[in-house]
Amino acid sequence: MEYWLAALGLMLVLEGIMPFLFPTLWRQTLGKLAQLQDGQMRFVGLTLMLGGLLLIFWMN
Repeated sequence: MEYWLAALGLMLVLEGIMPFLFPTLWRQTLGKLAQLQDGQMRFVGLTLMLGGLLLIFWMN
């Protein structure tokens, strides 16, 4: 359970970097993402998940 909480905390820190450092750019990027079609958004999500899994497997 410790690792899950540590991973969640790290994810929140990483997710917060962009809006903290570049709020205008972050807002514009989210606006562009909101305009993507469902299939495109699913592809982005799938790519991010696979990239995360590859990173986890590479670390082990």
